[in-house]
Amino acid sequence: MIPQGQKLELSGERFVVDYVLKVSAEEALMMATNLCYEQTVEFPADLVPEGDIKEKIVGRIERIEEVDESHQKVSISFAVELTGFQFVQFLNVIFGNCSLFPGVRIVGLDLPEILLKHFKGPRFGREGLRELFAAEGRPLITTAIKPQGMSAGELADQTSQFALGGIDIIKDDHGLCDQPFSPFYERVKLCSEAVNEANAKTGFKSIYMPSISGPSDKILDWAHYAKEAGAGGLMLSAGLVGWDMLKRIAEDDSLGLPLMSHPSFLGSYVTSPDNGFSHGVLYGTLARMAGADLSVYPNYGGRFSFSKDECTEIARATAAELGGLNDCFPAPGGGMTLDRIPEIVDFYGGEVALLVGGGLHRGEGTLTESCLELRKLVSKAAG
Repeated sequence: MIPQGQKLELSGERFVVDYVLKVSAEEALMMATNLCYEQTVEFPADLVPEGDIKEKIVGRIERIEEVDESHQKVSISFAVELTGFQFVQFLNVIFGNCSLFPGVRIVGLDLPEILLKHFKGPRFGREGLRELFAAEGRPLITTAIKPQGMSAGELADQTSQFALGGIDIIKDDHGLCDQPFSPFYERVKLCSEAVNEANAKTGFKSIYMPSISGPSDKILDWAHYAKEAGAGGLMLSAGLVGWDMLKRIAEDDSLGLPLMSHPSFLGSYVTSPDNGFSHGVLYGTLARMAGADLSVYPNYGGRFSFSKDECTEIARATAAELGGLNDCFPAPGGGMTLDRIPEIVDFYGGEVALLVGGGLHRGEGTLTESCLELRKLVSKAAG
């Protein structure tokens, strides 16, 4: 038998996770109780000693509500101290072992100030990025250099054309890393120079964002090299390198650059309606906690499956109250074409960063002319 142990001096502050469980109403209490133990002590309930461990450490069911006959919404609270006030352990508490169960989906987080004060959030946020790009009242415009297989010089030339056309953020395609056909250091140097030279000619404030989603022992070196080379921002794929790495880069004052999160490797977290995370929690709340100034995700009506409602949920989560953390820009992309710009701006309003990639290459004129046309379309649609 495990002894009761010492008295636990905890703050009493708790955070709440809303789960939707694919179970009947009759099964909900048992499943919710299992989560309370599995996500904390991971120990048979009948062996957990009476006292502070059972009362303060084990999760607590706050409410159970029926969604429909086969889905129940369960709210479970956890002591903030369980997280160690660290992002990795926070993720472990909310979705560690229970991620292995079928039919468990996180749809909401209610986080107190005592926990959120350990997160700095987006460094720039929407207001800071608008100031950086002199983009008051309009959507930001972003694009990606591609395709893989082009040389660093060819990608730099493409970057120059984008910058001459006034694209705000010109990022690496997420598949570019440190390949033989486009080595990281060469590409970052040439693309950074290309943007800065173009800005000197046009007066635009374009920036280049290289992808630094590489081996863990190289990410920080790549980030600092990018800044030294003149890159104006950084892009990271949290699904590949980890949310905590995104947070580390965002909070590094020696970098101090705008940060974009890319959704690569995160799709399976949201594509099942019965498992994983809701779109708003993953691409909105977690992205902001990690410090992303822009959160990329697939737009509705493109080549991916996200719906209008799911995109609305993400956009709302990027600006919802979150303990005083800055908001971030929703950055929908994936099959965005110029003819859809009025529709997309009408849908999101001005609070969006439009990610237009291959669509810019379909114009009849030069790439720079397509970019200038995009700027006109966005300005007209934004009114």
